[in-house]
This record gives sequence, C-alpha cells and structure tokens, in this order.
Amino acid sequence: MSEHQSTYVPKTAFERWMDSRLPIIRFGADYMSLPTPKNLNYWYTFGAILTICLMTQIITGVVLAMHYVPNTELAFASVERIMRDVNGGWLIRYVHSNGASMFFIAVYIHMLRGLYYGSYKAPREMIWIVGCVIFFLLIATAFLGYVLPWGQMSFHGAVVITNLIGSIPVVGGPILTWLQGGPAIDNATLNRFFSLHYLLPFVIAGCVVLHLWALHHAGQNNPVGILIPKDRTAKDTVPFHPYYTVKDGFALILFLMMFAVFVFFLPNALGHADNYIPANPLVTPAHIVPEWYLLPFYAILRAVPDKFGGVVAMFGAIAVLFVLPWLDTSRVRSMRYRPTMRVFFYIFVVNAFILGLCGAKLPDEPVIGEFSTFILIDGDLNSYLWLGRLATLYYFAFFVVIMPLVGLRETPLPIPQSISEPVLSGPAAVPAGAAAQPETRG
Repeated sequence: MSEHQSTYVPKTAFERWMDSRLPIIRFGADYMSLPTPKNLNYWYTFGAILTICLMTQIITGVVLAMHYVPNTELAFASVERIMRDVNGGWLIRYVHSNGASMFFIAVYIHMLRGLYYGSYKAPREMIWIVGCVIFFLLIATAFLGYVLPWGQMSFHGAVVITNLIGSIPVVGGPILTWLQGGPAIDNATLNRFFSLHYLLPFVIAGCVVLHLWALHHAGQNNPVGILIPKDRTAKDTVPFHPYYTVKDGFALILFLMMFAVFVFFLPNALGHADNYIPANPLVTPAHIVPEWYLLPFYAILRAVPDKFGGVVAMFGAIAVLFVLPWLDTSRVRSMRYRPTMRVFFYIFVVNAFILGLCGAKLPDEPVIGEFSTFILIDGDLNSYLWLGRLATLYYFAFFVVIMPLVGLRETPLPIPQSISEPVLSGPAAVPAGAAAQPETRG
C-alpha cells in the first residue's frame, strides 16, 4: 500500500499548471484513492476525529488569544470579560476548554486501539513513536493552558509542577529559574506559559503531518493484524474515499454530538470549581489536582515517596511508550488472536481508570471506608496512596514484564491468510507466526 501509484490526471489548464509547480491537488487525490484495508472498524475513525479536534483547538485558541491578557493582575479578569462581554466569547471559551477533554478522550482511545491491534509493530514503529511525541506535546500544552485562567487551581498547580522540575539534580535549578522567569511564579511565568501554549499546537500540527507521512509510507494496519500481499491488494482493500470518508464522517457526527452536550449543557462538569476563584498565593486549596486527563500520571507521581523518584516515574510512564515496539516479543500483532495477552490488556484498561481515581482522591483517604475492619485490611494500607502504588506497579509491569514474557510463552490462535478469509481450522488458517512476518521491501 505504501507503493501506491498516482492515478490523478489533471483535467483543466489550472490543474495542469498547478500540478507542474505544486502538486498539492495530486497529493489530496492520491490520498483519497489510497488502498485501505476493507475491515477497519469504528475504532479506526479516531484519527480523523483527532484531526478535527486539533483544528478546533487551534482556531478557538487563536481567537481567545486576541482577548486574553497574560498578566497576573489582569488574566483572571480578561477570561471573565471573554465570557461576558465578547460576542460569542462564552461559546468559544467553552469549546476550547471542553475541547481539550474531548481531545484526550479521542487520544486515549486512539492509543489503546493501537495497543490492542499491535499498530506499533514493524514496519510501523515510526508511526507509533511520532504519535508518542504528539502525546507528550499534548500533555505539555494542556498543562500550560490550565495555568492561563490564573485561578486558584491554575496557580497552585503551576507551583507544584514547576517545583518538581526543580528537584532534578544539577540541571533542575537552572531550568526552573528559566521556566519561571525568576525565583517564583509571577508575571514572567505567565507570559512564558502563554507563549509556549500558543506555540506548541502548531508544533503538534507539524508532527501530525509527519505522523500521516509515516502512515502513508508504511501502510495502514488492520484489526486482523496481517500484512496485505501485493497480489491481494485489490481483494483486501478499498479506496479511502468514499468508503472511509463516509465512515469517518458518521463517527465524527456522533463525537460532535457528545462534544455539544458538554459545551451547551455541562460546560464545567470536567473542570474544577476552585479555578473560578482568583489566584491567591496566600491561600492553598485543600487538594491540588490537575485536569482529569492527567490524573493517572499524577497518581504515579504521588506513588513514589521520593520527590525526584516520583518525577522519574511520571516521565517514565510516558517514556516506556516510546520503546513499546521492542518490548513486545510476540510475532502476532492483533490481540484478537492472543487470548492471554487480551486478558492482561483489559486489566490494564481498568488499571488506568484506577490510577485516575487515585489521582483525584486525597492520598490518605480510605478506599473502603468504615467497612475496612470487616475485611481485615490494615488502616495504613486502606488508602488511595497504596492503591495508587499497586496500580503504578501494574502499569510498568504490563510493559516491562508481562508483554515480553507473554509474547514468548503464549500460544496464539490461528490467523487467516488474508483479511477476506475467516479463521478456519483447515487450509485457510496458518500458524500464528507465519502471517505476521515483517514486511519486505524492494
């Protein structure tokens, strides 16, 4: 599929002139006619959804930047002015703030789909790695944006995270001073955060282009997880348009309906009430928490008693994703044919929700409450801190221990010879490793 020949033929004089100088029309036409596996399900529609989310965030962000004032004395008031005095400002702000949550919902589903179907395996390692870079930049952008309203949670969240950077030996202090613009969180810090928050979405957009380029070169994965031989391309694929443009469009409409419910009916459901209080360095909130989509990483940070160790664990939770293609030792891509690994994957998904819950709760808050004495759980162990530590242990064990060992010892189910044929016990089925060989290129 990566060697798809161009079938575009310019029909007008303008198209011929444009094609000889900047073949952007040819690029679009070739992408629409790209042979795509015909068995892609709705989990594969989140790539298009993420593209729309990124465009929405950039457009609404640019409009908000026209009215926002990056000054500690005026930032909170400027956000309130956007909400009250700017025509349609409330809508733009709610679309932007809830759009971040929608973005992360789609990102997490997109990454879990790639994990389940083995989309990170050869020859698609660079697609996954560039995607991890986008994910890291997205986390950084979301954190910087969370600070800009300059409410109580914004300010004190910035204090907590920047102090963690300062705990890094040798280089932590200079980086902290540069990031803050001085010895403490102040006006210079807000200016830096605003500049970076404005810049990074365009960097993400550039990385998305690389992501699509790598996808176009290596070819699209599919739920079966097998490579499509060149002599079966016509049988196992369909043109991207109209088959998947229609499918993506339908999924996008459903996603936008959910998005609209939050914007118009639950605009503050995913935020924190303390952020509607102006920042006050002298009053610390009872419980400082990040936005919901960063809670799992916050739980990992708190799971380690040492501050620097917590920073290493938090960044390690992201760094381990970059080496995932080399940690998975299985020759089979899709977990459809890996029943043992599929069970561990489902536990991993539940574990991610547990980490999010632990990040949202106070560390010493009891998990089971008053009934803990009836099930013989020690009082010190009956806390969200210890539950978060167990969940953190499984998070890393899944990638570093379970995935390599299960890949070596499991017995996968038979894999079909092509995506057009069902799994049979007869000639149509082949041994597990045979249909999952790395693609060879001439």
